[in-house]
Amino acid sequence: MRRTVHEQRALVAQGIEHEHGEELEAISEQLDEHPEVYDLVHADLVAGGIDPDKGRRGMSAEQVLRAVIVKQMNGFSYKELAFHLADSITYQRFCRIGVAEQVRTAKTLQKNLKRVRAETLEAANRVLLAGAAEAGIEKGRMVRVDCTVEETNIHEPTDSSLLHDVVRVLDRLMAQAKEVGFPIEFMNHTRRAKRRNLGAFNAKNAKQRRKAYRDLLKVTEATLEYAARALPVLKQSHPGLDMMDMLIGDLVAADLEHYLPLGRQVVDQTRRRVLEGEKVPVADKVVSIFEPHTDIIVKDRRETLYGHKLCLTTGKSGLITDCIILDGNPADSTLAVEAIERQVDIYGRPPRQASFDGGFASKDNLAVIKGELGVEDVVFAKGRGLKVSDMAKSTWVYKKLRRFRAGIEGGISFLKRCFGLGRCLWRGLASFKAYTWASVLSANLLMLARHTME
Repeated sequence: MRRTVHEQRALVAQGIEHEHGEELEAISEQLDEHPEVYDLVHADLVAGGIDPDKGRRGMSAEQVLRAVIVKQMNGFSYKELAFHLADSITYQRFCRIGVAEQVRTAKTLQKNLKRVRAETLEAANRVLLAGAAEAGIEKGRMVRVDCTVEETNIHEPTDSSLLHDVVRVLDRLMAQAKEVGFPIEFMNHTRRAKRRNLGAFNAKNAKQRRKAYRDLLKVTEATLEYAARALPVLKQSHPGLDMMDMLIGDLVAADLEHYLPLGRQVVDQTRRRVLEGEKVPVADKVVSIFEPHTDIIVKDRRETLYGHKLCLTTGKSGLITDCIILDGNPADSTLAVEAIERQVDIYGRPPRQASFDGGFASKDNLAVIKGELGVEDVVFAKGRGLKVSDMAKSTWVYKKLRRFRAGIEGGISFLKRCFGLGRCLWRGLASFKAYTWASVLSANLLMLARHTME
């Protein structure tokens, strides 16, 4: 049984006089003023043909959304979230968990929270922005845009470590299938791959490194061949295996089908890079077999990050009015127009003033944003050949918007330090996007609460 909001409210504990408790109460009021966000979450929870009127009483959409907020605000793991929901009267009150109601386990919390899609959280954020505009907190008339990188939860990629990952994962999967009775023949090369990985890392010269890589490539290709031969065996029925054993075989087969092409890609890029000395294009590289969607982001030749580039837009109030999760590492100058177009979509009209980092500057961007989209003042932190008179109506306005743009750096730092936006801990691209929007939504709710508490 699944409900948007439980019709009969459970008895909940009284709030406490504490700054954090008062913030949670203010966030709770913001959510209750916009009950349509619960309907959005409820649609995700019952997606896939689930009948909300059947089965045991599950978490309501209201409880799920509030649990998402608690998790992101505190950086809890699911085990920590389950503990604090069971232990804290304040969090039970915020999540509308009654004093006699069973607190869900970490596994149940994960199952429920991961059903909420990124699109749902983005739509909920737009509902809150509409409420903030109506209340006069953020009308979207003055915006600033900048980019940052959110990393995926992977180790620093090297060719040897990726090859080692391929061998140990495939060997583990095949050993799991063989243990339940599937007639799979393979040689476990995990220990050998680990030694060659360390040998390549600690090699004193190029000759030793190439020797270690040749052997590591050899055992990786052998393991890939074992896995390819095991795949059809796992899809066949075998005497002596029960239904549970066959289910394990199906799961292992699905994992092998996922990791085999990634393993072959790792072998190919390593052979080209290390043995043939070829410069492999970024589009042909995989930096993790666990998070293959990860992009390689090089920041001004200073550092290399692995994750996804985000284009963030904030308003005068500090609220994040938009977040674009980008594919690859496009130049900032290609994002300026889209960022303003999305503001038009959110607010129904363009902002009056917009401020950008210097990387967004171009004459074409200035012409489109001012001429076609109707923004009065468009300031880039570095003009790159643009005149101040072309960007703003006066030098005073230009300097004011440049100073205003600098404030987004603090907003990005706030998101990364307090809401986990620096590194996504959820697996998969869809979960990465949901995690990102959960951080943005939670941050906006806290800022809205603080505005109403002033």
